[in-house]
Amino acid sequence: MRYRLALTPRAQRELDALPRHIQKRVARWLDLLAADPRREGTKKLEGPSELRRVHAGQDYVIVYAVSNEDVLVLVVRVGHRKEVYRGL
Repeated sequence: MRYRLALTPRAQRELDALPRHIQKRVARWLDLLAADPRREGTKKLEGPSELRRVHAGQDYVIVYAVSNEDVLVLVVRVGHRKEVYRGL
């Protein structure tokens, strides 16, 4: 089953601000997450939320939530690992 992929406005702005080669790497990961959002290499974040993360390369992280009812992967944040977790 393939999930629909959606980005929050904030995640879209963050993605657009990244260098082109990082955008391509993130896009590949987004395609993989749409196919299997709980694939190897992803991890649930600690805390009560259902957020998950995956590293798109060494320094960039995609933070997302999965909705099985809506068959949706909602990307919440995209950014450098140093900054991406602030404000979650």
